[in-house]
Amino acid sequence: MTTTITNPTLDTATRARPESMSGPTTAATSLVTLEDLNVWFTDAAGAAHHVVHDLSLEINPGECVAVIGESGSGKSVTARTLIGLTGSNSHIQATRATVGGRDIQQTTDAQWRRIRGTKIGFILQDALVSLDPLRTIGAEIGESLRLHGVIKASQRRDRVIELLEAVGVPDPEMRARQRSGELSGGLRQRALIASAIANDPPLLVADEPTTALDVTVQAQVLDLLAQRKAAGSAILLISHDFSVVGRLADRVLVMQGGHIVEQGTAERVLNSPRHEYTRQLLDAVPSGTTKGEYLTSAKRTEAREASKTAPVRVTEPEDAPPVLQAAGLTKSFRGPDGVTRTVVKDVSFEVRAGQTLGIVGESGSGKSTTASVALGFLQPDSGTVLLNGKPWSELGVSGRRGRRREVTVVYQDPLSSFDPRWTAEQILTDALEPASGGIAFGARRRQRTQLRERAEELVRLVGLDPQHLSKHPLQLSGGQRQRLSIARALAPEPDVVVLDEAVSALDVSVQAQVLDLLTELQERLGTTYVFISHDLGVIHHMSDHILVMKDGEGVEYGDAAQIFHSPVHPYTQELLSSLQMLTAHTPRSR
Repeated sequence: MTTTITNPTLDTATRARPESMSGPTTAATSLVTLEDLNVWFTDAAGAAHHVVHDLSLEINPGECVAVIGESGSGKSVTARTLIGLTGSNSHIQATRATVGGRDIQQTTDAQWRRIRGTKIGFILQDALVSLDPLRTIGAEIGESLRLHGVIKASQRRDRVIELLEAVGVPDPEMRARQRSGELSGGLRQRALIASAIANDPPLLVADEPTTALDVTVQAQVLDLLAQRKAAGSAILLISHDFSVVGRLADRVLVMQGGHIVEQGTAERVLNSPRHEYTRQLLDAVPSGTTKGEYLTSAKRTEAREASKTAPVRVTEPEDAPPVLQAAGLTKSFRGPDGVTRTVVKDVSFEVRAGQTLGIVGESGSGKSTTASVALGFLQPDSGTVLLNGKPWSELGVSGRRGRRREVTVVYQDPLSSFDPRWTAEQILTDALEPASGGIAFGARRRQRTQLRERAEELVRLVGLDPQHLSKHPLQLSGGQRQRLSIARALAPEPDVVVLDEAVSALDVSVQAQVLDLLTELQERLGTTYVFISHDLGVIHHMSDHILVMKDGEGVEYGDAAQIFHSPVHPYTQELLSSLQMLTAHTPRSR
């Protein structure tokens, strides 16, 4: 880590001094002390970009401080500064920057390697790229124990199982033998948390630690983190989930553009925000009170000006035939231990044109497998899927090829579903070209012009500018990539779009923009959605009907309002009680 920069230019014009932090914090007792922290990154051309401006914070033992803000606000850079992972192109300057009394500006790479894992635990958001795909989960966690020599080799296996149990991993002995690619996103995230806490570090830096987790597992993990806090651990929490912040944090810092714009106790910031930016973030959270409304202030203003009380969607009457219909779907897989497990058991549902079916359940409940069967990516062991009233699941690959454009998908991580070598225009034209009908050689130039024009229409439709067509996926922000993914899904003009955790990795303001976009597109185009999510607030906000899944079974299915307000199945009641517990310290309504 480079710790100095020659003649840095401080952005004093926009520097904002926030209100004082409440609670006693002194350099003598604080585990973390940052005073006037500034961070720059140098690009390939040698230009320095100032990303964190004069940030000051202290964290005491047994205290959780949360940092919230949009993507690019500087919150993750702040977290990485505390663990020496800002990168070789970073420049750091601070009046004071200590962790456990150690000056992190003078810490060498070799010293950092000894500190990480024993003094500081780091929980990353993206477990798929953070875990070694070639090693089992047990080996991954055991490696951390081995490197730091905290316990004897003979005790490592038992400690690994104990850690997996602590973070809510079911069947931990079997899961310890699996690799990351064999686990769902939620299970991977839990394994990553287990690795971070393996050596009982006094400081935990948690960067979006519960993003991929359903509410019941969130509650388990937050209970675990709360126990560590009660035992004296300090926690720096980076999160866009206000229910998580309200549940765990003692104090909150709100960052915008690298600056702290507001800070105070969690109760005060979440319930009585003083800065307009904080109020906008809170208003963007989908919940039981936002159904029928737009989430972003711009869209709400636009709706009011158009004299709309709620988005009016193009929907078919309830007696119209379903666009997508599944009956008795069952699917099994053979595991690494040779045991066959049924992951989808006799699941049925239907959804009509212009409506949204929400599928909700914890990680491993079978909801994504159900979606894959509905998409035709997996063949069911039994049961049928009808698409526009015609057989779909019974067709082979060649039989579905001609109808593939009738149903498309938007994934949680669009970056991994894009070819990084392609521009946005190539990604969209690839989705459009099958509709060309085999245009003759002499008409290819006209075809390219038509494809370019259609690609421009698509990016405008999802709120991007045609100039984005020349960019590669890595040159786009997370929200822009998700918009591009939606544009690609809409390119063939499908009847059904399946959205598999399509907004779970987005910060709250970008998530609100994408949800508003989906609502507006459904209103304009009459598209049918199958919306898969572990986020109950998102599901309630978007859905007309809901399918609740547990252990591969559809345990409750019906009208969204009825399920949320009068749940019948004990598991649905458990989910909703977990949601109520998580949101107990956050605003319930506008």
